[in-house]
Amino acid sequence: MRVHVDMAACANHGQCVFAAPQVFTFDDDENLLYDDAPGAAKISDVEQAARSCPTQAIVVVD
Repeated sequence: MRVHVDMAACANHGQCVFAAPQVFTFDDDENLLYDDAPGAAKISDVEQAARSCPTQAIVVVD
């Protein structure tokens, strides 16, 4: 599984951080950081993060 976040579309709402904190986080400057290859064990959380993104900035590719 690969994860891509369109940073131009991302508005830093943080819904992904709540849904999958092992994959998505903010740095000290409140910029989104994420693991682009989190592994199959986290797919459910990552898919929930993608669904909860208000701007639909998260794309999950198998």
